[in-house]
Amino acid sequence: MRYQKFIPEGWFKKQRTINSNMLDNAIKTQEILEAKVTECDENYNLLLDLGENKKGIINRNEIELIGKNDKTNISTSKVNKYVQFKVKGIDESNNYILSRKDVEQDAITWLKNDVKEGNVLKGIVKSIQPYGAFVEIGGGVVGLVHIEDMSVARIKSPKERLHIGQKINIMVKSIDKEHGKIILTYKELLGTWEENIQDIKVGTTIVGKAREVEKSKNGISIELKPNLVGLAEYKDGIEYGQNVNVYVKKIIPEKKKIKLIIV
Repeated sequence: MRYQKFIPEGWFKKQRTINSNMLDNAIKTQEILEAKVTECDENYNLLLDLGENKKGIINRNEIELIGKNDKTNISTSKVNKYVQFKVKGIDESNNYILSRKDVEQDAITWLKNDVKEGNVLKGIVKSIQPYGAFVEIGGGVVGLVHIEDMSVARIKSPKERLHIGQKINIMVKSIDKEHGKIILTYKELLGTWEENIQDIKVGTTIVGKAREVEKSKNGISIELKPNLVGLAEYKDGIEYGQNVNVYVKKIIPEKKKIKLIIV
């Protein structure tokens, strides 16, 4: 594989069970903690259950640094979700005052100083659009993986590969550190052609998934694995996404081609 070594999981390896000692210590150390948002109040501040009858508050102005225009939507969307934060102090009601924005500032600094093209990161799929998926790579920093970078096999929807909330390894394809824009790629992590072909033998029959099925083309593209595609002779009645049995007629390693017959 041509990617660089993994960057530690970092952002997505937080301790969800916290206690008073951890909270008090975090005021000094500024360690990143994580807890669940239980409520959004009438002023769009977030309320968190910190355990041991301790409550935390993230003021609406401390919720988001990136994409901070609509505080109303940002606040309500966090309810019943776990968020990362730093502890700023304790108010007169003995509630812990928290900041998610400070975590995002750390993430931006990390992005500018440490992240490079070719790095493989841990990510969580946050949103799926027809053209690709947005993946958070830590502290609110989100990158885009285009649909064509999800697999060698051509797909019609990113939902055929990813789902919201899915934790994945993702590679940095390109990065604009000045504007904080990141383009990601997924297909490089699905194995090379040589790796994927190892258990496929000429003369065997296996199951594949039909992809490009137009009669005008040379044949029907069959996905054997997300990063392994063969070509079968055209056959009427085959639909996109249909599982088909195919006979492996020929493998041509020097051209990375596989000839198939639909049976």
